[in-house]
Amino acid sequence: MFNEILQLVKEHLGNSPEIANQIPDDKKDAVYNEISTHLHSGLKNDQSLPGGTGNILSMLENAVSSDNPLVHAIEGGIVGSLASKFGLSPAITGAVAGALPGLLQKYAHRAADPNDPGITLNQPETLPPQNKPE
Repeated sequence: MFNEILQLVKEHLGNSPEIANQIPDDKKDAVYNEISTHLHSGLKNDQSLPGGTGNILSMLENAVSSDNPLVHAIEGGIVGSLASKFGLSPAITGAVAGALPGLLQKYAHRAADPNDPGITLNQPETLPPQNKPE
């Protein structure tokens, strides 16, 4: 699941010039990995979600709602992490946060598609080693 999320992050943010052009080229891979790690952790952490894992797709499908607790939980972690680990400005972290609902909806759409076996919510795996900023 992590690799699929990473690919979606690269596609979604890479196709958003207002975000992609603001992230230094030498930090892009590490930033995309950090975002993917937070998304993956948020999606796997069913303890913080009302209704547990069974409710994740429903929540993702409604991710554009500003009151969505999944988006808020993931967004807060990502924004703080990008600012502290990579020194990204509030403008960039805000743009990334603004892109999260659309990214989560793409994920939900693919996860719900029975013809797309690439993304599943309950696929066992381990996270790759963390990239450390240089």
